[in-house]
Amino acid sequence: MQIRDSVSGKVYGKWSLEEGGEFSIEFIHSVHQSPVRETFRNENGTIRLVKVRFFSFGAGMQSGLEEGQTLTRDGDAMVITGYSVSLKELNYIVGTLWDHMLFINGEAVNLRELCGRNAHIVIGLK
Repeated sequence: MQIRDSVSGKVYGKWSLEEGGEFSIEFIHSVHQSPVRETFRNENGTIRLVKVRFFSFGAGMQSGLEEGQTLTRDGDAMVITGYSVSLKELNYIVGTLWDHMLFINGEAVNLRELCGRNAHIVIGLK
């Protein structure tokens, strides 16, 4: 897996991610001011959304379940699983006020430190 700048193509970092391996991106939701963690899996060469853990429904968050999805509780947090979304790449704008964190292979990577505030990044498997 790699993270690169969406404009220049500069590669900020690379990590090994085997078939079936997972990684997460966590950020503070700008409206709810609470953490959101999106977990993805390398599945058949695509990035598949596995689950989303969050603390509040509302603006910018999923407001209901789609067919095949399940909502469970993890302490005060809610966790939705059963997504059917698979993507070639993920696009993020790294936080200016709060950080985006990458969790992969037991490592926590601060994306503001790695890429810079307001960096437009692409996460891909190649």
